[in-house]
Amino acid sequence: MMYPTLVPGVLVKRYKRFLADVRLDDGRVVVAHCPNTGSMRAVNVPGSRVWLAASDNPARKLAWTWELIELAQPDGATALASVHTGRANRIVEEGLSGARAPLSLGDYEELKREAKVEGARLDFRLRAEGRRDCFVEVKQVTLREHDGHGYFPDAVSERGRRHLEVLAELAAEGQRAVLLFLVAHEGIRDVAPATHLDPVYAETLRRVARNGVEVMASGIEVMRDDLGRPLGIALGDSLDVRLAAPDLV
Repeated sequence: MMYPTLVPGVLVKRYKRFLADVRLDDGRVVVAHCPNTGSMRAVNVPGSRVWLAASDNPARKLAWTWELIELAQPDGATALASVHTGRANRIVEEGLSGARAPLSLGDYEELKREAKVEGARLDFRLRAEGRRDCFVEVKQVTLREHDGHGYFPDAVSERGRRHLEVLAELAAEGQRAVLLFLVAHEGIRDVAPATHLDPVYAETLRRVARNGVEVMASGIEVMRDDLGRPLGIALGDSLDVRLAAPDLV
């Protein structure tokens, strides 16, 4: 997935859930749309460098969209993370047709977005002649806790728990059911259920994984120009899922 030309700035603050003040390099402070309904725990860091996309659509209330944030890492380096949750499915969809599709998810002939099933709408349904259907729900992961590991969710997620139950029902019916964590943070190398934030989700995830739901994770590959500016994001390598990880303390 390629971005339009991105403009750098510094995050001043996020507020009212969908708004963020950003100071551009020319000194202007602009209001950007924050396309993320979650808590943004650990990626809402004022003073960090961020990247915005500009729009010239006169119908839009806000001309700027917050896309990425650069986060300081313990080794002194920085890692890019995508705050735009709406990009996750596009990144995965493009990856499913490429060489990095995880665990044979690319070996299908047909992909349908927003697959309606009883009780929910899942992100993808994959089909191929002679194979059972494969339903895929994508969850974006950006929470890197103080122990260095990635976690999901970053707050209580009843909707996420319901998606797990729907996947479990499909697996019980003989379909292939997959939960795919898209780890949209360069500094995260594995994912665990966030028992410390949503113990009900964590227990549900472990239960459905024991009962036929496949749980997998993929990282991202950030494409950059010669000056290191981000140009786009592609699906990256498969990452470990630590279902049996101890609770974070």
